[in-house]
Amino acid sequence: MQFIKPGINIDFIGKRKIAFVLSLAMILISIGSLLINKGPRYGIDFAGGTLVQVKFESSVTIDQIKSGLATMELAASAVQQFGQAHDHEYLIRTDAADPAMEGLSENIEKSLKEATHVPVEIRRVEMVGPQVGQDLREKALFAMFYALLLITVYISGRFELKWAISGIVAAAIMGAVYLLSLFHVSVPFLMLAALIVSLVIFWFFEFKYAMGAIVALIHDVTITVGMFSIFDKEFTLPIIAALLTIIGYSLNDTIIVFDRIRENLRKYHKEPLGTILNKSINETLSRTILTSGTTLIVVVALFILGGGIIHDFSFALLVGILVGTYSSIFVASPILMAWQTRRK
Repeated sequence: MQFIKPGINIDFIGKRKIAFVLSLAMILISIGSLLINKGPRYGIDFAGGTLVQVKFESSVTIDQIKSGLATMELAASAVQQFGQAHDHEYLIRTDAADPAMEGLSENIEKSLKEATHVPVEIRRVEMVGPQVGQDLREKALFAMFYALLLITVYISGRFELKWAISGIVAAAIMGAVYLLSLFHVSVPFLMLAALIVSLVIFWFFEFKYAMGAIVALIHDVTITVGMFSIFDKEFTLPIIAALLTIIGYSLNDTIIVFDRIRENLRKYHKEPLGTILNKSINETLSRTILTSGTTLIVVVALFILGGGIIHDFSFALLVGILVGTYSSIFVASPILMAWQTRRK
């Protein structure tokens, strides 16, 4: 299906400097928000503690809920509305994560009913110890980092036939990261240092396609995480699943464009690289818009109608798909132009 007429020639590469400035601004705003907020707001999965979801039969105030919790020495708990106002549902978060707290649900239900004089139902209780939360957080970072490295091997092998070199480099980086983690090096700083070193190595070995894809993926993940920080949304295990989904979606779009670039480099080898990149992006533009558009329809429906449980997950996908579509056009492909400048 051709959504855009053949022969269209939008000068995407000519706008790459404007796009780079826009991307840099979004990344800086995201990093700035993360620094100000001291990282994303981790949910129970990563921070540890106890989360209780309650539902009242009629309207109550947060102050009434807190007064009920005060009788259980849980006055410091955070209480926020969950879902729509007419649902009368609330989330209660506390740092306490003692498995020995027997009858927690019954005690909370009794205390809230006495304080609000409204029947209440305990919908769910989640309890995670602080050590378990830290382990989950570190494993999530490792999963994303290793996924990016393995993607590098695939891209380098498929487009540049550098399976052996890319495999050895990726194995060496993964081994170094694993060894350093045994010495209790801070995992976030370890991941950041490893990513920087990886990009330098990719540049040295001229993994130009892999470099473009990885920079685009880092761009997408950074902005998505930054949006969670800006809107003060919780960062939980389902969000890690959403980020890995975004990585896969963005990579698929980038590979489609790269495939067309490789074909056109053989077909129009006498043409300037900028012309070939523009032609390739324009030829795949119809597919990109159709794929992203139909996916966004589903994600927007989930975001609006999916309810509170899936709201943040769909928000991550919504941001990730928009940013991923943008990066496959304005970030991944224009990076190939940098190699021509380097050789000159």
